[in-house]
Amino acid sequence: MRLRNKPWAKPLIAANPQWVITSPNEYRGKWQDRFPRKQPLYIEIGMGKGRFIIEMAQKHPEFNFIGIEMQTVATGIVLKKQLEVQLPNLQLICANGANLSEYFANSEVAGIYLNFSDPWPKKRQAKRRLTYKSFLSQYQQVLQVKGHLEFKTDNRGLFEYSLVSLNEYGMKFDKVWLDLHASPDIEQNTMTEYEEKFSAKGQPIYKIEAHF
Repeated sequence: MRLRNKPWAKPLIAANPQWVITSPNEYRGKWQDRFPRKQPLYIEIGMGKGRFIIEMAQKHPEFNFIGIEMQTVATGIVLKKQLEVQLPNLQLICANGANLSEYFANSEVAGIYLNFSDPWPKKRQAKRRLTYKSFLSQYQQVLQVKGHLEFKTDNRGLFEYSLVSLNEYGMKFDKVWLDLHASPDIEQNTMTEYEEKFSAKGQPIYKIEAHF
């Protein structure tokens, strides 16, 4: 969902290059230089307003995290939160996540999170879905050998499509949830803003954990 324009967002991002990168291709293969400690790197593609990636960075100081978001306003909202907490293991990218292999070197990433991605429901839009084979190819390229992909959605159509797409690509499923919030695993779950909204309405949350 596109957010209303906020005139302050772009200037705020420009004033804080220590937290936000707008030319991520310049750091390809050098992302660890952006953090005080070299640690396994995890990325979220489409971080929205940032609840998930911020909470993950708070819970796991032993990992480094990067949130990617193409919307300037959303990135500005996350940046405001980061300026308050100043998490040393969190960086932000304001750019299109579709160009992942241009931003990260081969085997540079330990894990990828896809949370409540746009379902692009029309058949002709399939190539835009973040679990389409061209995206999976990029994930495989940037992920380490033991790296994994985590995918969550409330959209059953996208969930079913993703199961088929990952399977046809040859990925191995570690675990699949048809209703994450009814599972004991919910205790370890970190929610997004959308997830809280949809689950409160009683909608099942689907999740996939898989690797190449």
